[in-house]
Amino acid sequence: MGSMRDKVAIIGMGCTKYDDHYDKTGEDLLVDACHEAFADAGIGPNDIQAGWLGGGITGQTLAHALKLNFVPVTRIENWCATGSDTFRNAAAFVAGGLYDMVLVAGFTAASDAGEKGHALDTGGSWGWLVGEETTFSMNAPGTFSTFVTRYMHHYGLSYEQVKTGLGSIAIKNYHNAMLNPKAWLHKEIDMKTYMNAPLISWPLGLHDCCCSPHGAAAAVITTPEIAKKFRDDYILLKGNGMSVGTKRGRVWNGYDWVHFDENIHAAKLAYETAGIKNPLKELDVITMHDAFTVVELAFYEDMGLAPRGHGGEYAAAGVFSLEGELPVNTNGGLKAFGHGGGSSGIHKTYEVYKQLQGKCDARQVKDATLGMTHDQGGYPGTYTVVLNVFGTRD
Repeated sequence: MGSMRDKVAIIGMGCTKYDDHYDKTGEDLLVDACHEAFADAGIGPNDIQAGWLGGGITGQTLAHALKLNFVPVTRIENWCATGSDTFRNAAAFVAGGLYDMVLVAGFTAASDAGEKGHALDTGGSWGWLVGEETTFSMNAPGTFSTFVTRYMHHYGLSYEQVKTGLGSIAIKNYHNAMLNPKAWLHKEIDMKTYMNAPLISWPLGLHDCCCSPHGAAAAVITTPEIAKKFRDDYILLKGNGMSVGTKRGRVWNGYDWVHFDENIHAAKLAYETAGIKNPLKELDVITMHDAFTVVELAFYEDMGLAPRGHGGEYAAAGVFSLEGELPVNTNGGLKAFGHGGGSSGIHKTYEVYKQLQGKCDARQVKDATLGMTHDQGGYPGTYTVVLNVFGTRD
């Protein structure tokens, strides 16, 4: 199997603030994000040879918004892994030599605040889910609260112990968002506030659940050879891993509800292609899919960043804080920056891109040279996970 390592470079990125955006359509948001990316790269829309879009129902949305000159535009859909998979698909065409300059974009938007609901991610009403699939797929907080209760039982932890770990994750991500002007939620909370918050699905409370604002993000990617002509601080794709569940966990009584197999398989591929042996020591920054705090907790352990059953202890000890050994979700995460639907993996890439360029101001990770993004979508027993590893040029 081949590798895209050092064959794809990001030369420009853009990202809107994630907010209600009552006054903007999805196309408006795409225009804002893409033109920021064009300006960052030093190119124009006419330089784009092809586009990939996450979000919406057709690639025409991107073509309409930017008035692209009849170039191919492909729309990708892969649930909450859409953004990173959109980047992956576009990168493959560049790495394979089919295009020299392409646009990757994603967005989430609705015409009215009441149409979608923004307080927290409560899952969707997907009409094609039938029979047993509706049991654990129609309500996301209910789904992921099951992982928390099983985690407590599996590792013999008390309610207070597991909630302290989850609370440390939430507090961290709120704090990081305070330092990010493009994040939606700007507020600090302490452990008392976290513990006393209204319950959404026991034991998950209000501060365990992500927010779902509107926004868009975009990237201009090319080959490293061309990138050198545009800027010195371009960022390289160093590795990639993707895993798609087979639904075995829906029928297998050995499914333990404390880890995600898809994380493990994707990590193996990503680490191998990027040449990573010790991720906790080698990676400098990560943005990951914290739709719920327990997803981030399991991520630590699935990625080999913390021992099984001790992810919460690591979080409480500050290992993944801005000042810690490996900062995670420096942008505020989905918890406070916002779940961007088809754009989430791209706005996570925006954060890593800026971190590796040293342009994140108060939330900047010192001397960051290697970062990773993580997207995850699905429901218990079958998920899609995409990991992209990025690094500075040699």
